Amino acid sequence: QVQLVESGGGLVQAGGSLRLSCAASRSTFSYYAVGWFRQAPGQEREFVSTISRSGGNTYYAEPVKGRFTISRDNAKKMVYLQMNSLKPEDTAVYYCAAKRTILTAPLNVHEGSYDYWGLGTQVTVSP
Repeated sequence: QVQLVESGGGLVQAGGSLRLSCAASRSTFSYYAVGWFRQAPGQEREFVSTISRSGGNTYYAEPVKGRFTISRDNAKKMVYLQMNSLKPEDTAVYYCAAKRTILTAPLNVHEGSYDYWGLGTQVTVSP
């Protein structure tokens, strides 16, 4: 069982930056790939980014590519999402999710593949 807690959301003007954090409870956090997803009002949850167990591989959804950066610190059991050049369309509740996987597993963008989820943090970008 892994408990995930997101933080770092808030209200920011367009063009601004936020850094989201995802704190994990489990000491074997390095066995888990982690993904960030988001859900805007009235819309389905969508994939944002994912990072491999070691942090060596990352993948981004097209709308955030070049603006967001995912990283992790396994010693601190943390995953981060640095969000720059924010746009109003980035407004959503952001969730981190974890999936236990083997070291060589490919990255996964499907939310159904993730076993553990946080409760989310709200990001609001004003025009």
